This record gives sequence, structure tokens and C-alpha cells, in this order.
Amino acid sequence: MADATRERLTQLRHVLLTHHKALLDSERVRYDHDVERIKSSGQMLNLVLHDPFFAWLHELSELIVMIDETLDAEEPATAADAARLLAQARALLTPAESGPGFRGQYFDALQRDPDVVIAHGAAVKALAGLGVEADGRDRAQ
Repeated sequence: MADATRERLTQLRHVLLTHHKALLDSERVRYDHDVERIKSSGQMLNLVLHDPFFAWLHELSELIVMIDETLDAEEPATAADAARLLAQARALLTPAESGPGFRGQYFDALQRDPDVVIAHGAAVKALAGLGVEADGRDRAQ
């Protein structure tokens, strides 16, 4: 894998992990308020993995795992692989008011939590810096 491709994917992974943490923090507060108090990190992990309340976040988790697998693969990733994953990230982080799954829930999270709005802005800016335009095109190709 070319160093530039590896660096791009590593940076993308970092951006998405940071954003994922912001979303988890936001949903934890909402769960504490709307459902029940989360008493431990073990309980939180179990909820994130198995409770439908947190299921919408799995799509973002899965994208992060795909990046990890690409970075760890025996076959080196190509610039096209990195561009595809960057475009997927950009599409996923495009909220949709009436969208299904992640994008619809993401829209709702943006409406209720200013910290998610700030994290979204940082993620979009970082994605643009990695070469993904607002329309999903990759500048690096």
C-alpha cells in the first residue's frame, strides 16, 4: 500500500472514530434521560452491541471496521479503494430528514444536540481535507 493511501485511510479512520464517539456520547445522554441510567461501561458496551436504541450507529461502526480491514489486508489497498471508502464516509455523514437507518437517525441527532453539530462540522471539514468534495467526488483521482 502506498504511504499516501495508508495515511489517507488512517486519517479517515481517526475522523470517523472521533465522530462515532461524539454520537455515542450523545446517545448515552439521551438513553440515560429517556430510558434508564447507564451504570457502567460494561452495560454501555452491551447496549451499543445489542439494544435497538443504539442499532442505528452500527452502520458507522461497520464502515470503520471496513477501513481497519483494508489497512490490515495482505493485498495493498489502492488509491481507488481509499477513494471508495472516503466517498462512503461522505455519503453516510449526509443526514436525511426522512432517510432510513443511519442517515435519518443522524438527522435527528443533529437537531437535538449541538455537540453533534460541532462534530459533524469537524468531520465534514476533515473529509474535504482528505479529498472528498461535498458531491462525493474524490479530488485525488
